[in-house]
Amino acid sequence: MSIDETCLSNGEVYTILTNKAARGRKGALAAMIKGVAAETVSSILNEIPLECRLRVKSVTTDLSSAMMLIVRRSFPSAKLINDRFHVQQLMSEAVDQLRIRHRWEVLDSENRAIKEHREKSRQEKAEKEKGKTGPWIPRVMANGETMPQIMARSRHVILKHKSKWNDSQAARAKVLFGQFPDLQAAYELYLDLIDIFNKRSEPNVARLHLARWYKEVEEFGNAEFNKVIETFENHNATIINYFEPRFRNRKKVIIFEHKF
Repeated sequence: MSIDETCLSNGEVYTILTNKAARGRKGALAAMIKGVAAETVSSILNEIPLECRLRVKSVTTDLSSAMMLIVRRSFPSAKLINDRFHVQQLMSEAVDQLRIRHRWEVLDSENRAIKEHREKSRQEKAEKEKGKTGPWIPRVMANGETMPQIMARSRHVILKHKSKWNDSQAARAKVLFGQFPDLQAAYELYLDLIDIFNKRSEPNVARLHLARWYKEVEEFGNAEFNKVIETFENHNATIINYFEPRFRNRKKVIIFEHKF
């Protein structure tokens, strides 16, 4: 099973319980509950007969403590698994925060340059040398874009594996990482995390890979990244559960026929 929250177009937030083994077919949607409060969602799920709930052997969720509390209260026999998507997403968001920080630096630098250019033009005007400086022309990088454009458009570069970059994204990344080597190092750490999950090693091997990765991230010395590591360490057991073959490859479909 899998539990997550979703926000509909009207802004209402719902908790969705799905049967992943059904692969979108009959029995895929087990429950859709308005709200995300652990107490509310648990009380409604607990209306399902205990016998049915005990049949659930594993539940995949994000890194939310509230969601995991719901699982523990409503599916006492289930093994908790933190979904790799949400684990990787937290790291990618930390990398993107670094990009955003550098974007503000780039904008600040350009604003200063424009201000200096404007002041120089005013000085020339006062000295009756109008037109000597000429209009403001931003610096164009090797890929044909200005740095502010690159910083704004590189979000899709940062959040995507480099094997899936198109030619323009690869060119943008080359300029971006040339200007900010720390951002490239951060991005490579993100790819290393993806590789750990792609290997689908046995739990003990995966635990070793993650421990080495934690050390590399700590050595990188970024505040946001350290928070990511702290979060991962707090949920280390449920993250490692992803690598259990018996939970990763489950195909049995459980259909709840209870009416709330």
